[in-house]
Amino acid sequence: MQQMPVLQSAVAPVEGRLRRIVPSLPAIKPDRLKTAKMMVEKAVKLRKVFSVQGPYPVIRAALWARGWMERRLPYPAQRAPHCHGDEEEGGDDGDGGADFTDRVDDGEKEENVDDMYALMSRLARNETTYFYWTTRRDYIDCRSLRHDQMTNHYANSGTFTTKVGLCVNLRNLQWFDAADPDTFFPRCYRLGAEDEKHGFIEDFRRTACTSLLQHVVETSRWRRKGAEGEQQNTTNGVSDELDISERRFVGPGMIDLALNVCQEFLSVLEHGDIDVTVETSPSVEERQWAEFLQDYYMVVHEGALIRGSRVFVERCQAMLIRLQEVCPQLDTDGLKNIWIIKPGAKSRGRGIMCLNRLDEILALVDSDRALTKESKWVVQKYLERPLLVHGTKFDLRQWFLVTDWNPLTVWFYRECYLRFSTQPYSTKTLDSSVHLCNNSIQRHFQPSCDRHPGVPEDNMWSCSQFRAFLQRQGHGAEWESVVVPGMQQAVVRALQTAQDLVEPRKASFELYGADFMLGRDLRPWLLEINASPTMACSTAVTARLCPAVQLDTLRVVLDRRTDPSAYTGGFQLIYKQAAVEVPQYVGVNLLVEGAPIRRSRPPLHRQTVISNPTPTTQFPSPEDVQTTHKPSCEKISAVSAFRRSGKENRAVGEKSRQLTSTSPKREREGRTEVLNTSCVGRSCSSEQPLVVHTEPQRKARRLGLSLGANGATLVPWSLSFSVSPPHSMSDCKSLPNPGHGSHNSRSFLPQTAFEPQHRTSTRVVPSLQGPLPTLEVFSLRPNIVAGTTACCNPNLSSHLSVHRHQLFLRSEKKSMAKNEREWTGEHKH
Repeated sequence: MQQMPVLQSAVAPVEGRLRRIVPSLPAIKPDRLKTAKMMVEKAVKLRKVFSVQGPYPVIRAALWARGWMERRLPYPAQRAPHCHGDEEEGGDDGDGGADFTDRVDDGEKEENVDDMYALMSRLARNETTYFYWTTRRDYIDCRSLRHDQMTNHYANSGTFTTKVGLCVNLRNLQWFDAADPDTFFPRCYRLGAEDEKHGFIEDFRRTACTSLLQHVVETSRWRRKGAEGEQQNTTNGVSDELDISERRFVGPGMIDLALNVCQEFLSVLEHGDIDVTVETSPSVEERQWAEFLQDYYMVVHEGALIRGSRVFVERCQAMLIRLQEVCPQLDTDGLKNIWIIKPGAKSRGRGIMCLNRLDEILALVDSDRALTKESKWVVQKYLERPLLVHGTKFDLRQWFLVTDWNPLTVWFYRECYLRFSTQPYSTKTLDSSVHLCNNSIQRHFQPSCDRHPGVPEDNMWSCSQFRAFLQRQGHGAEWESVVVPGMQQAVVRALQTAQDLVEPRKASFELYGADFMLGRDLRPWLLEINASPTMACSTAVTARLCPAVQLDTLRVVLDRRTDPSAYTGGFQLIYKQAAVEVPQYVGVNLLVEGAPIRRSRPPLHRQTVISNPTPTTQFPSPEDVQTTHKPSCEKISAVSAFRRSGKENRAVGEKSRQLTSTSPKREREGRTEVLNTSCVGRSCSSEQPLVVHTEPQRKARRLGLSLGANGATLVPWSLSFSVSPPHSMSDCKSLPNPGHGSHNSRSFLPQTAFEPQHRTSTRVVPSLQGPLPTLEVFSLRPNIVAGTTACCNPNLSSHLSVHRHQLFLRSEKKSMAKNEREWTGEHKH
């Protein structure tokens, strides 16, 4: 009892801490709770439950207005910093990384229990979500979703939304379209791949040669035009250091080398090297390249002069004209040979640098072995001569929406916006504030005092403002005729190359943001494609456009899903692939049709004809067959063959197996045997009957044959063979013996075709003494078995033909020996 106060004093601080941790919730009004439950039940019944991850108040408000109810997602754990192997694909302007922080801040404001939507969210925390809108695609596993659950991401879309993926896949455009990717996408290489690294080195050196030729031509033009030309060359990037009196000079040999390299390049494009059978050494050695690049840097970057360059002007002009036909990027390459290096593992402009020296580029790449090993480094030719607005560089952000990948369906937004840099454009400096227009980079710089006052202070223009600028410049019509079609074609071609790599989930969609630059001819150049483009209202332009594009996205993916004629806002359908009918899987329903192949008849079941030494047989007439129940003038019926289906053959075979299960004695009784003993031990006469062994009539059913009336029957094939008579029988010499012996034809006709209707009661087997006859096959040909009327004359043996349709005399020793044993046993009885 004395310890109770001590215990109470220990519990009191713990309860105080719990009270501070658990907030006191206000009482929920019963009527509001009832209304919330009714709305939740209605939304669940209609499958209108959504979840949003990230600060998307426009999406939430639009779905609430449509009668949807939100199911709050748990706050994701703070992500660890990305390693080099994990490329961040979502977010692009610095807002992707701020999504998590903004989500937490907004969540704290929205977590008001008395708020109706917050109360509904709590009531629906265990319900199924049917619509997901997230910042990153890996927050939701698309493969685990049901077919009626929608999400705003496709799996594997990183094949074109990453720097490496876009660089690699656009090279396969030739398999999807006749367009050349070099006409809308700057040349790009992966420095982590050894072969592409060598390709980049060759491209850098060749570009240095073409830049040198342009430098020679433009310098000559400046000298002719004087001061006017000087101003023009300054705008084009020619150094002002040309006016310095003290200049260094280099020899004219570098121009010769540049012309030779360009000529060799054109020869390769024209397949001039296809007939070279011996591997030749490179025309320019590594040492020569090192010297050439050093002189090139002195001339282009430091303003050195080339002795005697005037004599090369015409040759340089002619070479540039030829290169213009095969190099669509020659106009944008400029003079400084600037390349932009992008680490593939980062986004929003982080780590991007502009360099113009080969050794510096390679040293930068080699400094990060992890990125190099995983081929994450991407180097791309910088557009040195873009279209400028008041002397300032800009790029365009263009939205497009993909609602299906099979068939590919692309929606293009009618409006876009421009992003300006804070500094006037110049190639003398490689600073990011001049060359990178990402909002995440430019917001850290103050606008330059030297920048034209016409450039907006917030560094953004809408497309309508830009069109007005083009109209003042006299190029207003080119927006609809050049810029917009060029951007649409570039987007569709980039998607075509990745179509086979993205998982085409029907209930998914995705909004993308493509970045473009315009050349001086207003031709658009695709820079990159971003997943989860920023929707931050950072300026007056984005405050108007970003909410509009989100609302129009919902109109396309939700309203048009139930009403094909629904209003789609600023989105217009620019491409829908022709539907390709994919055949259903029929592996379990395969059907093979064909005629069954039957095994050859067993030896004991074959018909056997045994005659006197002359091994010729004929069909017996009804008069020769002596029966005890019928007259001797009965005719043998003809055989008509017919085909059966596979199932009928199996049924007949089953029935045949049941019939053949009878006793051997009954089977022997089913045979009809016509024997004649007059031929044994003496010469054959013309009236000798034949010995015929036939099978029962049920054997015909197994082969699908039936006995018919008089008439010819077409038998598929007939085997023509020759049987040599025994040499010991001189009586056979009187018979015709063309060639090596009498020719017999064995028809592939079942034995039942010759089966009489009655059986005889006698059996006589001729002598089997002497050597066995030999068999020689001559031909296999179709055979027609005539009706039995042809066999009625017993004297037909005197008119033997060379080829007759007779039965096959077995020559196997084993079968003959068995017949001899049977005959001997019968005589004993």
